[in-house]
Amino acid sequence: MTTQKEYPMTESGYKQLQEDLEYLITTKRPEVVEKIKVARSFGDLSENSEYDAAKDEQGFVEQDITRIEEMIRHAKIIEDTDDNNSVQLGKTVTFTELPDGDEEQYQIVGSAEADPFEGKISNESPIAQALLGAKLEDEIDVPLPNGSSMKVKIVSID
Repeated sequence: MTTQKEYPMTESGYKQLQEDLEYLITTKRPEVVEKIKVARSFGDLSENSEYDAAKDEQGFVEQDITRIEEMIRHAKIIEDTDDNNSVQLGKTVTFTELPDGDEEQYQIVGSAEADPFEGKISNESPIAQALLGAKLEDEIDVPLPNGSSMKVKIVSID
């Protein structure tokens, strides 16, 4: 018996997934169906690149719908705690790199809503793994992709 993967996420991440799913089903899917219909009207499907591209796009859209439905079905909403002394899932962590003092800030979220460009990192990432459970003012070693590590000091947890 396999254990079903849970997808931890914030309430806003859950709502965003629902909006994404709604868009795919009500807007994107009908657009792709229309593209297929138009491409079919061009005739011979064996050498119809527009038809092939539209069918490929349909496959990607259906795959995205299935993936998002799975995440929503097995979502585990992160409960916000008032504990700002310890790094937990859903919290925003600010730390400074030692010794130079460059400051960085990330919200630790589930993999379903991770977006490094928005400052949201997956709880499964090496940096989040190093930060989780750490306390305010702790100095910890964060592993880097090249095998080395950097020392950071946690300056705030929100």
